[in-house]
Amino acid sequence: MPETKIYYGEMETPVGPLTALGDGDAIFRMDYGTMQSLEEKYIKWTERYFTNPVFNQQQDVIAGLKEEIMDYFQEGRQAFSVPMKLYGTPFQKEVWHALMDTIPFGKTSTYKGIAQAIGKEKAVRAVGGAVNKNPISIIVPCHRVIGSNGKMVGYNGGLDKKEYLLALEGRSM
Repeated sequence: MPETKIYYGEMETPVGPLTALGDGDAIFRMDYGTMQSLEEKYIKWTERYFTNPVFNQQQDVIAGLKEEIMDYFQEGRQAFSVPMKLYGTPFQKEVWHALMDTIPFGKTSTYKGIAQAIGKEKAVRAVGGAVNKNPISIIVPCHRVIGSNGKMVGYNGGLDKKEYLLALEGRSM
């Protein structure tokens, strides 16, 4: 069975390490943590989408991403241009695109707001599930989704990181 090369790189940020996966052309995952801490999660995830995935550390594959992420943290970069590929169900992709298209930098929305944005008002819980499965932290801005009551709700990176990102974006509004 032929193997699929998955490239990864790590970067240190003000909210801790981030690890990104890509194929050399586009990024398709970025998570909080090091490859060592994420490897088991990454093996399970990549086996869903790729034949015989093999991980290769290659920092230059994420060089453009690292530059944009550092600009985000240091200069308040509001938009990302790094090529991405989203892997997930059609519904998940619809939600992730809505996060990018409907919640501008420095603003927030709710799960209900996202459900309305995709024309599926009754799918609030399903939207929450899709947001929770977001494969590209920060760039697909699930940190901008808050509870209907205005309170912070779950975030895969931890609420401390979510609060930091929202405060960072608030300073640049």
